Amino acid sequence: MKLPPPATIAATVFGIGYFQVAPGTVMSAVATPLAVLLALHGGFLTVVIGAMIALALGIFACNEHVRRTGRDDPSECVIDELAGQWIACAFVCFGRLSIPAFLAAFLLFRLFDIWKPWPVSWAERRFAGGLGVMLDDVLAGLIAGVLAGAAHYFRLL
Repeated sequence: MKLPPPATIAATVFGIGYFQVAPGTVMSAVATPLAVLLALHGGFLTVVIGAMIALALGIFACNEHVRRTGRDDPSECVIDELAGQWIACAFVCFGRLSIPAFLAAFLLFRLFDIWKPWPVSWAERRFAGGLGVMLDDVLAGLIAGVLAGAAHYFRLL
């Protein structure tokens, strides 16, 4: 059996993107507890650094995968969910860590990633290649993070 190219391995996050049902949600469900672990061992900055590494790697890997497959935003590219989910989770890493706050970050990120309100929908239409795959999830993560972070900060969770 031949291994897929390294860009495909990265874009699919070691094959998570090949789940038959809701691969993006599966990736987010894996990413959230990983964000909790990162936060426990290094706080906000560790989660942000992880998200930025996933973002940079995702732009490159998804660009290669898109070029190779000829599809604009292949569903198996889930590194965008990893980066977006970690961005959302970073906003709830201040003060005392809260599982309900991480759960809110997860649910809000999935909502905005699926619903795609403006500016998420704008980014999805405006950019192509790896940047296009990644940027809508970054924006969904930022929106979800601000809302979950505010709810956490004001002790609504």
